Amino acid sequence: MHNKFNKLTLAVAVATAAFASQAQAGGFQLNEQSTSGQGYSHAGRSSNVNDATIVFGNPAGMSFLDRAQISVGATYLDVSTDIDNTAAEFTSPVPGISGPVEGTSNGDMVPGSTIPFGFYAQPINDRWSFGFGVYAPFGSETEYEDSFEGRYHGNHTRVEVVSAQPTLSYKFSEKLSVGAGLTYNQIDGELASRIPQELLTIAGLPNPGSDGETRVKGDDEAWGYNLGVIYRPVPETTLGLTYRSKVDYTLNGTSRSSEGYEGIRANQDATLDITTPETVNFSLTQEMTDRLTLMFGASWTRWSRFDQILVQGSVNDQIINEQQNYSNAWAFATGAEYQLNPEWVLRAGLAIDNTPTNDDTRSVRIPSDDRRIFSLGAGWTPIEDMTIDVAYSYLTERGTQVEQSRSYENGGTTIGTANYSADYKNEAHGFGAQLTYRF
Repeated sequence: MHNKFNKLTLAVAVATAAFASQAQAGGFQLNEQSTSGQGYSHAGRSSNVNDATIVFGNPAGMSFLDRAQISVGATYLDVSTDIDNTAAEFTSPVPGISGPVEGTSNGDMVPGSTIPFGFYAQPINDRWSFGFGVYAPFGSETEYEDSFEGRYHGNHTRVEVVSAQPTLSYKFSEKLSVGAGLTYNQIDGELASRIPQELLTIAGLPNPGSDGETRVKGDDEAWGYNLGVIYRPVPETTLGLTYRSKVDYTLNGTSRSSEGYEGIRANQDATLDITTPETVNFSLTQEMTDRLTLMFGASWTRWSRFDQILVQGSVNDQIINEQQNYSNAWAFATGAEYQLNPEWVLRAGLAIDNTPTNDDTRSVRIPSDDRRIFSLGAGWTPIEDMTIDVAYSYLTERGTQVEQSRSYENGGTTIGTANYSADYKNEAHGFGAQLTYRF
């Protein structure tokens, strides 16, 4: 018992360190919770039991780990974007105000992001297993240059979700196990948009000669849960099914405007309701030979819960009202593992991730479309107790268009409208590394 307590203490310490370092994330829904899984594009997420990262992939999978182990790692994301065919203008019924919005479209708006994770799993007895994990399930960040042509629709966006998950699994037999985990989730968000200086002229206020900005910040915490089942009809075939619940948040914070622009948008308290969607994942792992294993996976996410970004203020009824109208989306993946020798395993995978974004309401904050992800990976086990995994992924998105319009009102009358349109093309490189140690 004393030995198991020491193992658990070590696991909590490492996971807590990962929790504290969750500073950045790229992409609203993240897959960076396992480097071993990254190598085959997470095709066997719910069914392929390699290491302690199965705590996230499928809590039932802990029942098939033969001893206590800890997995820690991180993925670095490098995202690039081409923005072409831009058009931006500000129009007003006031004579002499309308005209093109001057600016730039560099496309360098997603900063490089390091996304760490940490998991621990251990058998308690022949039936029960315990696990704990810390990871980032959702995150997004865009930071456009100050002169961005679409700055009135969103020049800065940051959403970070960090989850801590204690988990239990129960093994009915060598064929069937179930698992469940609670998730404690913290969310932190920040949204900013530029304010056209022309609005000051229209309102009869002093014009400082440059645009202003409204910046909204808020945070919250909430609980969710994960459920999973694994079934092995024969030793060579593993079926896995996982459900991750939705999580409802109410972010409380503040809205602050640049000096001189408080008459356009008052400084005030602000709230934002947001729900991260539930996900169902099914995967199949099939051992073809002693060396070759094939995997297939399908995920469904109820993105229709994300219909708008509506920030309510204590002075103004609506500080931000941006329609999103996401649709439920499917993702599919296939992958393979090849055991080259007792020390080395090689991996490859392909994933198709269909976008939830709507063509009519796609925004500069998350200008994404359908994705194709190609992955390669390897695992090295120099000694029986330790494995080092590395992986590389290339993500390319279908070219897409953003077309937005934002109206500004005073006393119920529209005094100005900002319009923006552009073609976006995104791609990303992901580099992952992971260390697993077995006790």
